[in-house]
Amino acid sequence: MAENTRDAYRRVLGMTGTALPVVSFLGRLPVAMIQFGSVLLVTETSGSLATGGIVACALALGQVTLGPFVGRLADRRGQRSVVLVFSLVNAVAIAAYTLGALADLPTPGLVVLGVLAGATIPGIGPLARARVVPLVRAKGGDDRLAGTVLSLESTMDELSFVLGPALVGLASVAGHPAYAFGVASLLVAVCGTAFALHPTGRTPRAAPADPARARGERPRLPRSVYVVRVGLLFLGVLLGACGAGITALTDELGRPGQAGLVYAAMGVMSAVVGLSMAALPERFGLVARWRVATAAAALLSLPLVWTDSLVGLYVVVTFFGAIYAPNLITGFALTERAVPPQRLAEGMTFAASAFVGGQAVTLAVAGRLAESHGAGAAFALGSAAAAVAFVIALIARHDPHRHEPDGLDASRHAPDGHGPPRAATPAQPPRTAVTPDAAAP
Repeated sequence: MAENTRDAYRRVLGMTGTALPVVSFLGRLPVAMIQFGSVLLVTETSGSLATGGIVACALALGQVTLGPFVGRLADRRGQRSVVLVFSLVNAVAIAAYTLGALADLPTPGLVVLGVLAGATIPGIGPLARARVVPLVRAKGGDDRLAGTVLSLESTMDELSFVLGPALVGLASVAGHPAYAFGVASLLVAVCGTAFALHPTGRTPRAAPADPARARGERPRLPRSVYVVRVGLLFLGVLLGACGAGITALTDELGRPGQAGLVYAAMGVMSAVVGLSMAALPERFGLVARWRVATAAAALLSLPLVWTDSLVGLYVVVTFFGAIYAPNLITGFALTERAVPPQRLAEGMTFAASAFVGGQAVTLAVAGRLAESHGAGAAFALGSAAAAVAFVIALIARHDPHRHEPDGLDASRHAPDGHGPPRAATPAQPPRTAVTPDAAAP
């Protein structure tokens, strides 16, 4: 099994080349740096933790609001030009945001700069998924290999959200959080440009055979896509609440500096489990995986409510970290199977925005809850969100959207302009989406 998994990753890297994962990882690293570092930067310059929280939330909401628009543009114009422009603009926006914080601008001014820094994020993480999965399928990869791509991408996300805060922490120790923001601005300019100009960024377009598509009309999304987005939203609520709880508990225990290390423990475990997801057998379908992952999230988050020591927090959070990547990987896989290929980039960025949005809004709410009622209250909010996500997954059903004729992926033959013609490959299981049972005919 381990050998097969390694072979799968080798095949993916053979199809994409090693440069693409490297630049996409370094290009998404600034997102983690500025999201985590915003609170530290603004708190350092303004002297107010509340102001730091407000500005950080504004940055995240800017990303959530414009993220799907970036994906939609990439679907229409191709990734190359869109990522190139947004990478360069985002580099300037991060620099302006940093200078504004250092100049001690009033809070409204910092909020505006924070929104701009978040809104111009090029979305390299979800766009890499939208780029590489069709590339692998076009080269004859099956659903299992597409799942390997999503496992690799989610692992890179996890590692970026471990390394990003670590770099901000090192910058703070070395002198000032602003140093990390300077590095983030440089990384997004250089690596974002490299990601945009990589040969895989030249997205081929098929001539639409359908008159409606020829007129530029977008294909409608199935209801299953919205079901998955709601599930990812509640996963974001879970992790936002847990983040607030971890910060509050380490502060209550008089060890606030341990919060970053606790996050790192959670992220490392998530990355390890994410890589191992490629070893799951194909007969363990996506809907079943979704139900198991959300059930595990609800169960493994419960011990956090009663955790009251630093050692206990490390132990519980490390186990809890095992559910993070499986939920994200499955959510993105369900999205990839359900959305029409012409809207894949938009679908991936919207899925990411749902997750980030749930996290951002909850951080503010759960922070107040933790201040008033203790860390356990924030953790309880997260467990409740996980329970709701499980219910959503439980009432979902298989929906035969996008059946392949004769067991083949119809998009490989591109009969309706869904993609460039591809060579037929051996028969594969039908690609499956989900909808709520209540909506079923």
